[in-house]
Amino acid sequence: MAKLKYDRILLKLSGEAMATDKGFGLDPTRAAYVASVVKSVHSLGVQVSVVIGAGNLWRGAIGMEMGMDRTTADHMGMIATVMNSLALRDALEQAGVPTRVQTSIEMRAIAEPYIRLRAIRHMEKGRVVIFGGGTGNPYFTTDSAGALRANEINAQVLIKGTKVNGVYDSDPMKNPEAVKYDQLNYIDALNSRLKVMDSTAISLCMDNEMPIVVLDLWEKDSINRLLMGENVGTLISQ
Repeated sequence: MAKLKYDRILLKLSGEAMATDKGFGLDPTRAAYVASVVKSVHSLGVQVSVVIGAGNLWRGAIGMEMGMDRTTADHMGMIATVMNSLALRDALEQAGVPTRVQTSIEMRAIAEPYIRLRAIRHMEKGRVVIFGGGTGNPYFTTDSAGALRANEINAQVLIKGTKVNGVYDSDPMKNPEAVKYDQLNYIDALNSRLKVMDSTAISLCMDNEMPIVVLDLWEKDSINRLLMGENVGTLISQ
C-alpha cells in the first residue's frame, strides 16, 4: 500500500450529518452511512478521532431568542453532542469498528471522561475515539472543540466534512458562478469571513500550524483519496 499522507486525523462533522431529511432529529441510516465512511478510513490503518456537532438536535441560538441564558443553552448543546456521539459509536460498533466516546463533561455511566493520553492510546490500539461535549465550556462551538482536540492529540490534519466539495468565494448553493478555492491561507480564510469554521477555531489552527481540509463528506471516498495524496477539497494552511 502507498504511504498515507496523514496517519492521525480528526474528522469534524456537523450534527446535520446525522439528521433526517427534514434536517432535524437522528436518522439511523445517516449514522450508518457516516460510520461506513469512518470505517473505510480506519481500514487504511489511519488513527481516527471525531468531533460531531448537535445542530440536528438543539441550537442554542433558538433558546437565546426565547430569552434563555446563553450558558444554559450552550450546556444543552454540549449534552446533545453526546447523544450524537453515542449514536455514531453504536453505528461504528455494529460495523465492527472498536470505538470509544470521551466527554468533556463527566458522564461516567455512558462514556469515558476526556483524558488526552488515554485518547491517544485508544487510537494507537486501533480504536476510533469520538469526543463529545464540545470543549466543556459555554461560548465555544464544536468547531473550536475540533480544533482544540486536533492539536491536543497531535493530529496531522483537521478534516471538516460538509455538504460541499470545498470552500467557495460565495455560497455555491445560491450562486452557480461561485469559484472554488483549492488552497487558502489562514489569514484569508479569517478575513474573507467565508464561514468555513468559526474564527476561534481557525485562529487556534493558525497559531499551531494545524492544516484544515474542507471536503464533501458525501462524495465517494473523498477522505480516502485525500489520505492517499490526491488534492481533494480546499486546504487551509500557512
